[in-house]
Amino acid sequence: MTSVRPSQTPVTLSIVMAVLNEADNILPVCQELAGVLDGFPENTEILAIDDGSTDATVEKLLEARRQYLPNLRILSHPQRLGKSAALRTGATAAHGEWMATIDGDGQDDPSSIIRMLELARSANSKPPLVVGVRRKRNDRLSRRVATKLANGLRRRLLNDGCPDTGAPLKLFSREMFLRIPQFEGVHRFLPALLGHYGAPLICHEVQHRARLHGSSKYTNFNRALVGIRDLLGVMWLQNRTHLPDRLTEH
Repeated sequence: MTSVRPSQTPVTLSIVMAVLNEADNILPVCQELAGVLDGFPENTEILAIDDGSTDATVEKLLEARRQYLPNLRILSHPQRLGKSAALRTGATAAHGEWMATIDGDGQDDPSSIIRMLELARSANSKPPLVVGVRRKRNDRLSRRVATKLANGLRRRLLNDGCPDTGAPLKLFSREMFLRIPQFEGVHRFLPALLGHYGAPLICHEVQHRARLHGSSKYTNFNRALVGIRDLLGVMWLQNRTHLPDRLTEH
Protein backbone atom coordinates (compact mmCIF):
# COMPACT_ATOMS: atom_id res chain seq x y z
CA MET A 1 0.00 0.00 0.00
CA THR A 2 1.26 3.49 -0.85
CA SER A 3 0.10 7.00 -0.09
CA VAL A 4 -2.02 8.73 -2.69
CA ARG A 5 -2.02 11.96 -4.63
CA PRO A 6 -4.82 14.50 -4.02
CA SER A 7 -6.14 13.94 -7.56
CA GLN A 8 -7.10 10.37 -6.65
CA THR A 9 -9.56 9.19 -4.02
CA PRO A 10 -10.12 11.38 -0.93
CA VAL A 11 -7.45 10.98 1.73
CA THR A 12 -8.55 9.49 5.05
CA LEU A 13 -5.32 9.93 7.01
CA SER A 14 -2.37 12.33 6.74
CA ILE A 15 0.68 11.36 8.80
CA VAL A 16 2.78 14.47 9.41
CA MET A 17 6.36 14.20 10.63
CA ALA A 18 8.12 17.44 11.63
CA VAL A 19 11.92 17.06 11.56
CA LEU A 20 14.92 19.20 12.43
CA ASN A 21 18.48 17.92 11.97
CA GLU A 22 17.49 14.26 12.09
CA ALA A 23 19.73 13.03 9.24
CA ASP A 24 20.91 10.01 11.26
CA ASN A 25 17.35 8.94 12.11
CA ILE A 26 15.31 9.55 8.97
CA LEU A 27 16.06 6.35 7.05
CA PRO A 28 15.21 3.89 9.85
CA VAL A 29 12.12 5.91 10.82
CA CYS A 30 10.83 5.92 7.23
CA GLN A 31 11.69 2.25 6.82
CA GLU A 32 9.61 1.43 9.91
CA LEU A 33 6.74 3.54 8.60
CA ALA A 34 6.85 1.69 5.29
CA GLY A 35 6.71 -1.60 7.19
CA VAL A 36 3.37 -0.78 8.85
CA LEU A 37 1.60 0.92 5.93
CA ASP A 38 -0.59 -2.11 5.31
CA GLY A 39 -2.30 -1.40 8.63
CA PHE A 40 -3.42 2.08 7.52
CA PRO A 41 -6.29 2.95 5.20
CA GLU A 42 -5.31 2.58 1.56
CA ASN A 43 -5.82 6.29 0.98
CA THR A 44 -3.16 7.43 3.47
CA GLU A 45 -0.52 10.07 2.76
CA ILE A 46 2.75 10.79 4.57
CA LEU A 47 4.32 14.24 4.77
CA ALA A 48 7.73 15.15 6.14
CA ILE A 49 8.19 18.81 7.06
CA ASP A 50 11.82 19.88 7.37
CA ASP A 51 12.07 22.84 9.73
CA GLY A 52 15.18 24.46 8.28
CA SER A 53 17.65 21.64 8.99
CA THR A 54 21.34 22.46 8.60
CA ASP A 55 22.48 18.85 8.21
CA ALA A 56 21.67 16.26 5.52
CA THR A 57 18.06 15.72 6.65
CA VAL A 58 16.52 16.69 3.30
CA GLU A 59 18.96 14.50 1.38
CA LYS A 60 18.08 11.57 3.65
CA LEU A 61 14.36 12.23 3.14
CA LEU A 62 14.88 12.10 -0.62
CA GLU A 63 16.75 8.82 -0.17
CA ALA A 64 13.92 7.49 2.00
CA ARG A 65 11.46 8.34 -0.75
CA ARG A 66 13.54 6.41 -3.28
CA GLN A 67 14.00 3.39 -1.03
CA TYR A 68 10.92 3.07 1.19
CA LEU A 69 8.12 5.60 0.65
CA PRO A 70 7.77 6.43 -3.06
CA ASN A 71 4.93 8.90 -2.46
CA LEU A 72 6.47 10.65 0.53
CA ARG A 73 5.75 14.38 0.32
CA ILE A 74 8.67 16.55 1.48
CA LEU A 75 8.29 20.23 2.33
CA SER A 76 11.03 22.48 3.72
CA HIS A 77 11.10 25.74 5.65
CA PRO A 78 13.88 28.12 4.56
CA GLN A 79 14.89 28.52 8.20
CA ARG A 80 13.91 27.12 11.56
CA LEU A 81 10.41 28.26 12.54
CA GLY A 82 9.57 25.75 15.26
CA LYS A 83 7.73 22.47 15.52
CA SER A 84 4.27 24.02 15.71
CA ALA A 85 4.92 25.98 12.51
CA ALA A 86 6.06 22.76 10.84
CA LEU A 87 2.88 20.98 11.91
CA ARG A 88 0.83 23.89 10.63
CA THR A 89 2.64 23.68 7.29
CA GLY A 90 1.87 19.97 7.19
CA ALA A 91 -1.78 20.46 8.07
CA THR A 92 -2.20 23.15 5.41
CA ALA A 93 -0.57 21.02 2.72
CA ALA A 94 -2.26 17.75 3.74
CA HIS A 95 -5.56 16.46 2.38
CA GLY A 96 -6.64 13.94 5.01
CA GLU A 97 -9.77 13.99 7.11
CA TRP A 98 -7.61 12.88 10.03
CA MET A 99 -4.09 14.04 10.84
CA ALA A 100 -1.57 12.11 12.90
CA THR A 101 1.70 13.55 14.17
CA ILE A 102 4.90 11.63 14.77
CA ASP A 103 8.46 12.66 15.59
CA GLY A 104 11.41 11.82 13.37
CA ASP A 105 13.79 10.61 16.08
CA GLY A 106 12.63 7.00 16.31
CA GLN A 107 11.11 7.28 19.79
CA ASP A 108 7.56 6.76 18.52
CA ASP A 109 6.14 3.45 17.30
CA PRO A 110 4.20 4.29 14.10
CA SER A 111 2.05 1.17 14.42
CA SER A 112 0.32 2.90 17.38
CA ILE A 113 -1.36 5.24 14.90
CA ILE A 114 -3.40 2.31 13.55
CA ARG A 115 -5.20 1.81 16.85
CA MET A 116 -5.47 5.55 17.47
CA LEU A 117 -7.30 5.97 14.16
CA GLU A 118 -9.65 3.13 15.05
CA LEU A 119 -10.47 4.84 18.35
CA ALA A 120 -11.10 8.17 16.63
CA ARG A 121 -13.35 6.73 13.93
CA SER A 122 -15.42 4.75 16.44
CA ALA A 123 -16.14 7.76 18.68
CA ASN A 124 -19.85 8.60 18.86
CA SER A 125 -19.34 12.33 19.19
CA LYS A 126 -17.48 15.20 17.63
CA PRO A 127 -14.11 14.20 16.14
CA PRO A 128 -11.91 13.48 19.16
CA LEU A 129 -8.30 14.17 19.94
CA VAL A 130 -6.44 10.90 20.54
CA VAL A 131 -3.21 11.31 22.50
CA GLY A 132 -0.60 8.58 22.59
CA VAL A 133 0.26 8.74 26.28
CA ARG A 134 3.79 7.46 26.82
CA ARG A 135 3.69 4.49 29.20
CA LYS A 136 7.35 4.67 30.21
CA ARG A 137 9.60 7.54 29.17
CA ASN A 138 12.96 6.52 27.74
CA ASP A 139 14.67 9.83 28.51
CA ARG A 140 17.17 11.14 31.02
CA LEU A 141 15.92 11.41 34.61
CA SER A 142 16.10 15.22 34.51
CA ARG A 143 13.95 15.25 31.37
CA ARG A 144 11.39 12.88 32.88
CA VAL A 145 11.13 14.95 36.06
CA ALA A 146 10.80 18.22 34.14
CA THR A 147 8.11 16.74 31.89
CA LYS A 148 6.17 15.36 34.85
CA LEU A 149 6.20 18.74 36.57
CA ALA A 150 5.19 20.58 33.39
CA ASN A 151 2.36 18.15 32.64
CA GLY A 152 1.10 18.43 36.20
CA LEU A 153 1.11 22.22 36.10
CA ARG A 154 -0.64 22.36 32.73
CA ARG A 155 -3.27 19.84 33.78
CA ARG A 156 -3.96 21.72 37.01
CA LEU A 157 -4.22 25.19 35.46
CA LEU A 158 -5.88 24.28 32.16
CA ASN A 159 -8.00 21.38 33.43
CA ASP A 160 -7.37 19.53 30.17
CA GLY A 161 -7.57 16.03 31.67
CA CYS A 162 -4.48 14.81 29.81
CA PRO A 163 -1.53 13.25 31.68
CA ASP A 164 0.92 13.72 28.78
CA THR A 165 0.10 16.86 26.81
CA GLY A 166 3.51 16.98 25.13
CA ALA A 167 3.24 13.47 23.67
CA PRO A 168 4.42 13.51 20.02
CA LEU A 169 1.90 10.88 18.87
CA LYS A 170 -1.46 12.58 18.41
CA LEU A 171 -4.37 12.10 16.05
CA PHE A 172 -7.16 14.61 15.42
CA SER A 173 -9.42 16.24 12.85
CA ARG A 174 -7.22 18.23 10.48
CA GLU A 175 -10.01 20.73 9.88
CA MET A 176 -10.45 21.35 13.59
CA PHE A 177 -6.69 21.77 14.07
CA LEU A 178 -6.64 24.49 11.41
CA ARG A 179 -9.42 26.35 13.26
CA ILE A 180 -7.51 26.89 16.51
CA PRO A 181 -5.17 29.88 17.01
CA GLN A 182 -1.65 29.12 15.84
CA PHE A 183 1.51 29.95 17.80
CA GLU A 184 4.81 28.22 18.48
CA GLY A 185 4.18 25.66 21.19
CA VAL A 186 0.54 25.01 20.27
CA HIS A 187 1.29 21.28 19.83
CA ARG A 188 1.85 21.01 23.59
CA PHE A 189 -1.60 22.45 24.36
CA LEU A 190 -3.85 20.56 21.95
CA PRO A 191 -5.88 18.82 24.71
CA ALA A 192 -6.85 22.21 26.16
CA LEU A 193 -7.34 24.04 22.86
CA LEU A 194 -9.13 21.34 20.87
CA GLY A 195 -11.15 20.51 23.96
CA HIS A 196 -12.32 24.12 24.08
CA TYR A 197 -13.54 23.65 20.51
CA GLY A 198 -15.52 20.60 21.55
CA ALA A 199 -13.13 17.74 20.74
CA PRO A 200 -13.43 14.88 23.27
CA LEU A 201 -10.14 13.55 24.61
CA ILE A 202 -9.10 9.90 24.23
CA CYS A 203 -5.86 8.82 25.92
CA HIS A 204 -4.23 5.74 24.43
CA GLU A 205 -1.18 4.20 26.08
CA VAL A 206 1.78 3.79 23.70
CA GLN A 207 5.35 2.59 23.82
CA HIS A 208 8.10 5.19 24.12
CA ARG A 209 11.61 4.32 23.00
CA ALA A 210 15.06 5.83 23.29
CA ARG A 211 16.21 8.12 20.50
CA LEU A 212 18.00 6.29 17.72
CA HIS A 213 20.74 8.92 17.40
CA GLY A 214 21.47 12.44 18.61
CA SER A 215 19.82 14.43 21.36
CA SER A 216 16.77 16.62 21.89
CA LYS A 217 16.81 20.10 20.38
CA TYR A 218 15.49 21.60 23.62
CA THR A 219 16.87 21.90 27.15
CA ASN A 220 14.76 21.64 30.28
CA PHE A 221 15.48 25.30 31.04
CA ASN A 222 14.36 26.78 27.72
CA ARG A 223 11.31 24.48 27.67
CA ALA A 224 10.35 25.81 31.13
CA LEU A 225 10.74 29.47 30.20
CA VAL A 226 8.76 29.19 26.97
CA GLY A 227 6.23 26.82 28.53
CA ILE A 228 5.27 29.24 31.32
CA ARG A 229 4.71 32.07 28.83
CA ASP A 230 2.67 29.83 26.55
CA LEU A 231 0.65 28.48 29.47
CA LEU A 232 -0.40 31.99 30.42
CA GLY A 233 -1.33 32.67 26.81
CA VAL A 234 -3.48 29.55 26.55
CA MET A 235 -5.24 30.45 29.80
CA TRP A 236 -6.03 33.85 28.26
CA LEU A 237 -7.32 32.19 25.06
CA GLN A 238 -9.57 29.87 27.03
CA ASN A 239 -10.99 32.82 28.94
CA ARG A 240 -11.54 34.97 25.84
CA THR A 241 -12.78 32.35 23.36
CA HIS A 242 -16.55 31.94 23.50
CA LEU A 243 -18.17 29.30 21.30
CA PRO A 244 -21.85 28.21 21.19
CA ASP A 245 -22.68 24.69 22.30
CA ARG A 246 -25.29 24.46 19.56
CA LEU A 247 -26.99 26.59 16.93
CA THR A 248 -30.66 27.07 16.18
CA GLU A 249 -31.60 27.90 12.59
CA HIS A 250 -34.95 29.66 12.06
